[in-house]
Amino acid sequence: METSPAAADSAVIRQHLIDPEICIRCNTCEATCPVGAITHDDRNYVVRADVCNLCMACIAPCPTGSIDNWRTVPKALAYAIEDQLVWDELPPELTPEQLAAEGVSAEAVAAVVAEPVLAVQPEAAAGEAPFNSAAFGSTVPPWSAAHAYTNLFGPKSPTTATVVGNVNCTEAGFHSQTHHIVLDFGPIPFPVLEGQSIGIVPPGVDGHGRPHVARQYSVASPRNGERPGYNNVSLTVKRVTEDHQGRPVRGVASNYVCDLKVGDPVQVIGPFGQSFLMPNHPKSHIVMICTGTGSAPMRAMTEWRRRLRKSGKFESGKLMLFFGARTREELPYFGPLQSLPKDFIDINLAFSRTPGQPRRYVQDLIRERAVDLAPLLADANSHFYVCGLKSMEEGVLLALRDVAEEAKLEWASIGPTLKREGRLHLETY
Repeated sequence: METSPAAADSAVIRQHLIDPEICIRCNTCEATCPVGAITHDDRNYVVRADVCNLCMACIAPCPTGSIDNWRTVPKALAYAIEDQLVWDELPPELTPEQLAAEGVSAEAVAAVVAEPVLAVQPEAAAGEAPFNSAAFGSTVPPWSAAHAYTNLFGPKSPTTATVVGNVNCTEAGFHSQTHHIVLDFGPIPFPVLEGQSIGIVPPGVDGHGRPHVARQYSVASPRNGERPGYNNVSLTVKRVTEDHQGRPVRGVASNYVCDLKVGDPVQVIGPFGQSFLMPNHPKSHIVMICTGTGSAPMRAMTEWRRRLRKSGKFESGKLMLFFGARTREELPYFGPLQSLPKDFIDINLAFSRTPGQPRRYVQDLIRERAVDLAPLLADANSHFYVCGLKSMEEGVLLALRDVAEEAKLEWASIGPTLKREGRLHLETY
């Protein structure tokens, strides 16, 4: 059998890279990658050339397209993680002369560039494959979702919004504060839909003297604005004072946003997101599962449905909310939630750190409401949204699987169907 040029010269590869100028550090790629090829520091997200198997799972979920970049390089000179972490921009493609100097033939380059990148699934281990919750997240929007506008303002050309509101929306102390921020764009068009996000660019420079990169925040207001008819959006931002291990740290962007005053200008990029969108068709059901500031897109969807219901022009299906926090005091929007009509939304709250009470999580509530959720899992008009910390994702998906199987529904069929039809969306971080 004749050996192809690419096989004969295996020293050349198409290396997968992430553009640091476009990336908004949303963590979608790292959370999605099934083989752990993507990592990050406080500056850049990068791809390990020796781990990436070209499965392409990270491409579609990326809201900016920053991850769809490739460079033809000699395998021995693949860009190391240490190099990628300090980049401010992608390196240019190597010229034919540079590749030739490294012993790479023009035929080998042509073969590698022409060869299609195929979705390669990682091999399953012996026995039953481990449950992969991320595999069920859809990258397509519901069929009836409105058209989303994205990337109107990029990192190199942000727009300016003005703070018109900033209130603490929890009863918790300083270290667990969550703020509701309202930004007005004035005459600048900035259309957003429920489920989309924007990027906030903090002023100043980092420890290396480079400008801070944007941080991504989900929009908490419906499509016609926090105040109906005004060109504004709201955000739900928790003040970060410690890392995931409980060590003291001051989050650059979160503290900047939480400390904003009315009248302050803010640099904004985006909007982002084309799939985590709500359905628009009548009688569609929405099941919202969230923790903490993951409530932002759920608040947007709920408020849009509330306004439609108030107008009397839209007959919606069921709304169910599963909302978790450590304590009632740390739950964003606890007061306003209590005023929503019971025939409008079915609210289920879980608190994991209430003194003297057993720990309860959203997945516990899902299992308790199995008799109500099972018919929704079987209904083609039902849509499921999960938003919050990455650590909740597997527990929630396993609980939905248990609900399905308890009702004699085949999760092996339902899960992929929800994904394929844009009816199960995961946005965890």
